[in-house]
Amino acid sequence: MPRLRVGRVVSLDVDRKTVALADGDELPYDTLVYALGSARDDHGVPGVREHAEEVASRDGALRLRDRLRALAPGGRVVVVGGGLTGIEAATEIAESFPHLDVASAVRGGLGDWLSPAGRRHLRGTFERLGITVHERTAVVSVGATEVRTEAGTDLAADVTVWAGGFAVHPIAAATSLAVTDRGQILVDETMRSVSHPDVYAVGDAALAHGPVGNSLRMSCASGMPMAWQAADSLVARLTGGRLPHTPLGYVHQCISLGRRDGLIQLVTTDDRARSFAPGGRLAARYKELVCAGAAFMVAHPVPYPARRRHVRTGSRVEAAQARA
Repeated sequence: MPRLRVGRVVSLDVDRKTVALADGDELPYDTLVYALGSARDDHGVPGVREHAEEVASRDGALRLRDRLRALAPGGRVVVVGGGLTGIEAATEIAESFPHLDVASAVRGGLGDWLSPAGRRHLRGTFERLGITVHERTAVVSVGATEVRTEAGTDLAADVTVWAGGFAVHPIAAATSLAVTDRGQILVDETMRSVSHPDVYAVGDAALAHGPVGNSLRMSCASGMPMAWQAADSLVARLTGGRLPHTPLGYVHQCISLGRRDGLIQLVTTDDRARSFAPGGRLAARYKELVCAGAAFMVAHPVPYPARRRHVRTGSRVEAAQARA
């Protein structure tokens, strides 16, 4: 019978095929699905953990909201990071707290991966919201009231929001699993570990490849199809069915620019920007629909019709959801 065990994972032994929990128990497995996700990556920059807020967790987002609400008019907010998370955080803060002075520190150019149309709309939105952009600005430290840049200048900050990327949990890297230099588990097209065939990895914790060999980026647009692929592959191998051969590719990047503006950047299957990038209120509503739909599906799983198939090998498979 299936069992659900909720616990905190502290280590993994892929040679003994056990998962160790914080309470001292060990869970044996025949097949393991590793989906521990990611957290913010401070890149070793001094002061980030002590002084910067983050939006990579619910607790972090709520703490940031409270700090922003406590700032007086003219309070200075610096968002570090020019990726999708940094862009969405800066525009959301600027729109929700128009009395604050919001700035964005970007290592490269603002939205430099977007199409020309996408960049124009993005820059227009930043200007409309009054966000100051510091392009080609690398941050080397974060203090209580300032952000120090590689050029030696300080950006005044009453609140610093760190959106400099994501890092995976170190549990996988501490095992004999084949991982990248970032600690992501290397998987094949079925999401199975290239070094340990009894381990599947999905989401940010794994490095999978798209239809032309491109690495899939950390995002829900990658994680959900990876999970589907792993589930179908696992069932196929247990029952003697046909393995899935669906290439994992992209269609668009949906970017929120506050609650009333957005940008839909169409992309190729390997995530390169196409010329078409509609923006505005309709794009914002579309992104809202995508997010609301994903949240509803998590809270209300849809019982899709399925054909019962007998396990071919008779091996035991246990499912457990744990958080690191």
